[in-house]
Amino acid sequence: MKSKLSLILTWLTWIVVIVLWLILSHAGEINPTKLPSPENVIKQAANLFLYGYNGIPFWSHIGISLMRLGIAIAIALLTAIPLGLLCGYFPKLQAVIGSVVNFIKPLPPLAYYTLLIIWLGIDEASKIALLFIAAFAPVFVSSASAVSRVNSTYILSAKSFGATTYQIFFKVILPATLPEIFVGIRTAVAVAYTTLVSAEMIAATAGIGWMVLDAYKYLKTDVVFVGIVVMGLTGMALDAILRGIEKRFIFWGGK
Repeated sequence: MKSKLSLILTWLTWIVVIVLWLILSHAGEINPTKLPSPENVIKQAANLFLYGYNGIPFWSHIGISLMRLGIAIAIALLTAIPLGLLCGYFPKLQAVIGSVVNFIKPLPPLAYYTLLIIWLGIDEASKIALLFIAAFAPVFVSSASAVSRVNSTYILSAKSFGATTYQIFFKVILPATLPEIFVGIRTAVAVAYTTLVSAEMIAATAGIGWMVLDAYKYLKTDVVFVGIVVMGLTGMALDAILRGIEKRFIFWGGK
C-alpha cells in the first residue's frame, strides 16, 4: 500500500509541475525565450533525436558524455577503494592522504579545471581528470570510514579460528565494508555527473553538457530544456542501475 501511495504521489507531483509549466508558458506574461512551452520542447526533442545537434547525432552527444563519465568513474574506483581501505587500516596513512582529499573535496570544479587544462591540455584528458577528481573523494571517504566501523568482534572471531590476514580482509573486512562503499559509489556517480557540464564547457565540441552550454549561448532555450531533461533522466537511470546492482550483489547491506 505504501509503495502504491508513493507511486501515485510521484505521478501527481509531475502532473502538477507540467500543468504549471503549461499555464505559465501560455499565459503570455513570460517571454518564450525564457520559458518555452512543453509543446515546443517536445518538438525540439524530436528534431534533435532525428537530426542531432551541430551535425552530430543526439545519441552520440549522450554517448560521448557517458564515455567520459565511465572512464573517470572506473579510474576513481580502481584507486579510491584500495587507498580508502588502506587509510582505514593505517591512521598515519589517513593523516597524509586524507588531508589532501579533504582539501580538494570542497573545491568547486572550475577552481582547478584551469590548472588541469594547463597541465593536460584541452583534449579528453583534462575532462576525464576533472570527473575523476569529483568522483574520487566520495568513494575514498566511504571506503576509509567503512573500515573503521567494522565490528571488531568479527575480526577477533576470525583470528580465533586461525584466519590469516589475507582471509580476514577478503572474508570479513571487505564484505562488511561493501554496503557503505557502494553508497559512496552512488554518491560519486551523482557528483561526477553534475560536474559533467563543467568538464565540457571548455574546448569541447560534443557531449550533452556541451550541447546545453552551446544552446544557451544562442538563446535556444528549448534545446537547453531538452538537454536538462535528458541529463536528469539519464542520471536517474544510472542511479537505478546502481541500486539494482546493490540489491542483487550486496543483499546483506543494513542487515
